[in-house]
Amino acid sequence: MSSPADRQYTESHEWVRANADGTVTVGITAHAQDALGELVYVELPEAGRKLGAGEACAVVESTKAASDVYSPIQGEVVTVNAALGDAPQTVNSDPFEAGWLFTLKPASAEALSGLLSAEAYDNGPGA
Repeated sequence: MSSPADRQYTESHEWVRANADGTVTVGITAHAQDALGELVYVELPEAGRKLGAGEACAVVESTKAASDVYSPIQGEVVTVNAALGDAPQTVNSDPFEAGWLFTLKPASAEALSGLLSAEAYDNGPGA
């Protein structure tokens, strides 16, 4: 599965999609959820929490392992996908849409500049 081109990616397998209101939506890639297996629990950050780029801020747990999710950029958590509390497996079935984790208000306009394109991710860490 190739990664959607309308997003940017991290080497630690998070994706970021810029939204019209200036926020960004964050999730984990298809590669990441596939490696984890079926998710049984998702712990999300609190709205209002300020995050540094690369800071562990969420946990996804499968029947195989628990894994940290890292903030791809510096910013403040605006909303979380509360529906994942009852249906964490949504991250497995639809990692790029309904399985999003949280939205951030970036700390700066340049925050996304260091992230990978879909092609670079698919040919590198997501290969």
